[in-house]
Order: sequence, then structure tokens, then C-alpha cells
Amino acid sequence: MNWRSTCQPGTSDRAWLVAVAAALWGLDGLLRKPLATALAPATVVLWEHLIVVVLVLPWIASAVRAFLRCGVRDRLAIIVIGAGCSATATALFTEAFSVSARTGDFITPLVLQKLQPVFAVVLAIGLLRERLRPGFGMYAVPALVGSWLLSFADPLHVQLQAVQVALLAVGAAFLWGAGTVLGRLVSPSVGPRDLTVLRYVWGLPAALLIVWKLHAPLAPGWSNLTGLVLLATIPGLLALVLYYVGLRSTAASRATFAELAFPATAAIIGIGFLHGSLTASQWVGFVIVVVAVTALSRREHAKRSVLALDPVAVP
Repeated sequence: MNWRSTCQPGTSDRAWLVAVAAALWGLDGLLRKPLATALAPATVVLWEHLIVVVLVLPWIASAVRAFLRCGVRDRLAIIVIGAGCSATATALFTEAFSVSARTGDFITPLVLQKLQPVFAVVLAIGLLRERLRPGFGMYAVPALVGSWLLSFADPLHVQLQAVQVALLAVGAAFLWGAGTVLGRLVSPSVGPRDLTVLRYVWGLPAALLIVWKLHAPLAPGWSNLTGLVLLATIPGLLALVLYYVGLRSTAASRATFAELAFPATAAIIGIGFLHGSLTASQWVGFVIVVVAVTALSRREHAKRSVLALDPVAVP
């Protein structure tokens, strides 16, 4: 696997692969919902990481060598990516689904993941010493307003369970956004393939620690094993591989639109298969979040910059 995220001239456009990967991410809710109601969220996360680690065994040695070549800063960043941005974030996201089982809203946790670029921008200011370009607020403020509308069936009368779901989902999005920034931080030292492998390798002991701290069961039961394998491989590893392959020969601006397959699939799955529903104000929030974040991404790709930031000269 030679994963690279730059568009190679002379190759055919593969935006459709990016769309397929995004659609597979949208299937996450369909696979995660029955597991989140049958198992402790920590148990689900542990087995997601364990299954992927087994699948990437042939590349672990190479990834470990890349890790050992890194400096202390990059090693710490990689550990945080695995333990925090992978294991902890996935645990928060799974817990959001567990709480959603009581509210019936399985769409909101999925769509709130679109906030990751906004969090990535804010985090990059401090971690990468970059600064915002004028106009960022034109996209970030509507995205936050849309998130509020999407999170609550009645935005003027907020219920505690809805707040809990929103906080868990946003917490996961924040950590995944941090993973984007930290991934950029270590990208000169570690390639995409090795970083992906290390993400799961370091995420596995963190997932074990979460299971131990929460006294969650280690064994998921044979009846849940098939669902765990599907969850780890389809919206997990397979989607990630397709995404990187697609980006190798797809302009970033087209990839942004292809990624809209994710919230679209999430909404279809939530309404058609998980019996979820959205109020009129939530649909308005849904549209605002998708449009605002997509417009932000398209603007940044057009300016050939990353994360809506202007680089600051660093000695």
C-alpha cells in the first residue's frame, strides 16, 4: 500500500472512489447502532482496533521503524493520535450512539462530524503557529449555528439527553480534528501508510485502558463478532484505503464535493434503516452545516492552502 494524498498528473480522475469511501463512512451508523446497544462502547472500540491491527500486521514492522526514527515531539504526537484521536474519539462517538438509542436520533452524531475542519483550523493556530485568513468566520459561525439547530429537535427547549449526544459527538469531532492537525505536524517524518498503522497500534493499548477504567467486558460474544469485523473493515480500514487511493488522482476541489456522500448516506441510513427522523429546524441545520463546511473546504483548496490558515514564517 503506497498511500499518497496528492493528485498525480496524467492519471484518470477518481473522485468516484472518494465518494465511495465517504459513502462507506456513512454506513458506520448502520453497523455501529446494534453494537452500541448490545455492547459497552469501550468493548466496541477495543475490538475495532484489535481487528484492524491484525489486518495490518504485515506493515507494523515498517511503521515501528518509522516511529523510532522520529524525534520526541513527533513520537508524542503519534501516540496522541492513536490514544486520543483514535481510541478516545471513537469511544465518545460510540457512546453518542448508545445515548441516541434512547432518543431515536442517529443522524445528528454522524453529521456533527462535519465540524472536524472547523476544529482543525482552531487547533492549528496554536500547534502549527499559523494564523487565520480574513473571512474564516463567514464559514465557521454558520457551521456552529447549523450544528445547534441540528443537535436539538427544538432549539429553544433543549433536553438533557440531546445535550449529552451533541457533546459526545462534538468531542469526537474535536479529537478527530486534532488528529488532522497532528497528522500534518508529523507528515514530514512519517508517511500516510505508516501513520495509519501506528494510529491503530497505539490506539489498541489505549482502548484496553479505557475498557479497564470503565470495567467494560473484554469479550464481545460470538453473536457480535460479525458486526465488529464489518465495522472495523468497511467504514474503517477499507474506506480509508479507498479514500487515499482516490485522492492520489483527484483534485482536492472535486474530492470535497465527493465527500458529501458521507452526510447524504448518513441521513438516508438514519431515516430509512434506523428509523430516525429530523424536525424542520434540524433539516435546516443539516443543510447549513454541510454547505458551510463544504464551502470552507472548497475555498481553501482553491487558494492552495490547508486548514484555512496563512503560514507564519518560522525560523
